[in-house]
Amino acid sequence: MHPYRSHTCGALRPSDVGQTVRLSGWVHRKRDHGQLLFIDLRDHYGITQCVAETDSAAFAGMDSVRAESVVCINGKVVARSPETVNAQLPTGAIEIRVESFEVLGAAEELPFPVFGDHDLPEDMRLRYRYLDLRREGPHRNIMLRAKVIQSLRRRMVDQGFTEFQTPILTASSPEGARDFLVPSRIHPGKFYALPQAPQQFKQLIMVAGFDRYFQIAPCFRDEDARADRSPGEFYQLDLEMSFVTQDDVFAAVEPVIHGVFTEFSDKTVTDAPFPRIPFAESMLKYGNDKPDLRNPLVITDVTEAFRGSAFGLFARAVEAGGVVRAIPAPGAGDRPRSFFDKLNDWARGEGAGGLGYVVFAADGDRGPIAKNLGAERLAQLRELTGLKDGDAVFFAADKAPKAARLAGLARTKIGEELGLIEQGTFRLCWIVDFPMFEWDEDEKKVIFSHNPFSMPQGGLEALETQDPLTINAYQYDIVCNGVELSSGAIRNHRPDVMIKAFDIAGYPQSEVEARFGGMLNAFRYGAPPHGGIAPGVDRIVMLLADEPNIREVTLFPMNQKAQDLMMQAPAEVSNKQLRELHIRLAVPEAKPEQKPVPPKAD
Repeated sequence: MHPYRSHTCGALRPSDVGQTVRLSGWVHRKRDHGQLLFIDLRDHYGITQCVAETDSAAFAGMDSVRAESVVCINGKVVARSPETVNAQLPTGAIEIRVESFEVLGAAEELPFPVFGDHDLPEDMRLRYRYLDLRREGPHRNIMLRAKVIQSLRRRMVDQGFTEFQTPILTASSPEGARDFLVPSRIHPGKFYALPQAPQQFKQLIMVAGFDRYFQIAPCFRDEDARADRSPGEFYQLDLEMSFVTQDDVFAAVEPVIHGVFTEFSDKTVTDAPFPRIPFAESMLKYGNDKPDLRNPLVITDVTEAFRGSAFGLFARAVEAGGVVRAIPAPGAGDRPRSFFDKLNDWARGEGAGGLGYVVFAADGDRGPIAKNLGAERLAQLRELTGLKDGDAVFFAADKAPKAARLAGLARTKIGEELGLIEQGTFRLCWIVDFPMFEWDEDEKKVIFSHNPFSMPQGGLEALETQDPLTINAYQYDIVCNGVELSSGAIRNHRPDVMIKAFDIAGYPQSEVEARFGGMLNAFRYGAPPHGGIAPGVDRIVMLLADEPNIREVTLFPMNQKAQDLMMQAPAEVSNKQLRELHIRLAVPEAKPEQKPVPPKAD
């Protein structure tokens, strides 16, 4: 027999009754029933109940062992009596009568219990992540992640993609976030950067003549943490294709994404082809570029209904170049006044002045705005929004970007308050036609909106003849339930088009050559039209696991302050290491703590 186990803790069934077996695992739970002592033994595969009587040679050892100690048990498989069968466990029809017992790894007193579903402080969970991962939920999430990655890899290979690995140590590149820099020991004063994404390398793979590339790529960005973003590293399904249009990329990606979501969830998933929503339409109808299509509410532009109206606040906003967006609240007309007051308070908490509203009713429309609008304008609002008696409508008035933001947040809030968010579904869509450029109000100049390496729609001619702010790019995002899974684009593979695009954004050719010379030079030797995308693995798993935070599906995550509490990183290094790297520290002085002033005696 194997020195540690003949079976795993999830393997034994009634057909094994009578066998003498050996199991190893962790003491999940102990239960003392007087003359009988039970141990639930757990390993990666499951749980098996083990029992010893008081006169057993193994009883004393089992009685003294702590929970989460690693033990080896020998014994005979016996059938449980019908009234003691545990239908919740695959092994619940049998148990092990323990004949011998050995502690392989004793556990000290635990900082928190592994058994049971406990609400634990996150810092404790991260400090003892190896214990946290023994718990059922976290363990299940990480296994789900592994299976999702296996599925993604299989689906990509089946579509004719080849997996390559791109460098981890590379040059700094303006991808939109801060780089993690790595000092060079043999090149003093110079630094590598960890890749924010394999963007340039995967394009060079296409230039090198490979046709369909992918990898499960690690990416590194020195960003602040969010619920859907890790503060250091993340993984994406990175892919690139040669001789393709935007439609070809969609056709390759949709079966992979749809397949994974249907494989690992019983929820309804949007069938391919996924809806395609232009960026401008998404900003108008949903208030952002990552719409949650489970929410049926659609924002409407009602600017003209307020232009020159007696409602001075909105009329003045429109006159100053602002817009008015209407957020419908179907069936909300019978809600109490507190419903509307609550939403106004919420809007103020978001930095807005509030949410004006109108309630449509057969006996007369009401609300703080209705009395300042005539019957004709109220009728116009009904027509524009498609609402009827018994419905309500809220408004956001400001310059277009701010009005869109507030309207989008209000759309989500109202949808939640009215219970309109569709459950049990994954609603996927493409956002297309992103603007190539935008106006930076602070710098008073045109800048790139998103990815500077995207091909502008209309190519060089558009760059030379159109207002830059009217040019769209062949850039696209894939969105699921309001979560952006990925950005992608058809790439700008022509040096002349790239130099012109960067010139419009304020980068002279000399700077473009200096910063992106490697890729530009490659393009000068014949580059195929190519494009790709990189869906985020962490976000896909987060949605499938129905977890609100990406750290719940990451094996060893950092906390929100980008600290690894378990490994105590980041940490100081020795002066010897710094000297080898030719680095001298200039750490800012910590501000002295202010001691509280004691109260004066009376």
